[in-house]
Amino acid sequence: MTYADMFSKVKGMMMEADVSTVNEHLAYQFNVTGEAEGIFYAEVKEGKLYVEPYEYYDRDAIFTCSAETLFKINEGKLDPVLAVTLGKLKVEGNIDKALYLKKLIDSRKAEQNAIKKTQKQKEL
Repeated sequence: MTYADMFSKVKGMMMEADVSTVNEHLAYQFNVTGEAEGIFYAEVKEGKLYVEPYEYYDRDAIFTCSAETLFKINEGKLDPVLAVTLGKLKVEGNIDKALYLKKLIDSRKAEQNAIKKTQKQKEL
């Protein structure tokens, strides 16, 4: 997998998060190691999410992990706190703001579950 492929997939996943109720500024840099190595950032600003393939110098936190770990976290298959405990995810910076990432992922899962529920109701 190339960096471009990984970034495209992760951006698509992250953009599904509902950040409309986030009132604070959040800026995360992701350092992807191993296959598809590269850097990108995710920023929540004024209730909007931006994900871009650049370094972010005034970031709140840096997450370092493999692309595989990042996919599992974004898919909700691996809890980010557990990933840190297992040594699969390294976090530097403001831990309180870093923990907000879990809320963003959970909002994405809630949105997906609502869509699935609506689709099932339409099928009935």
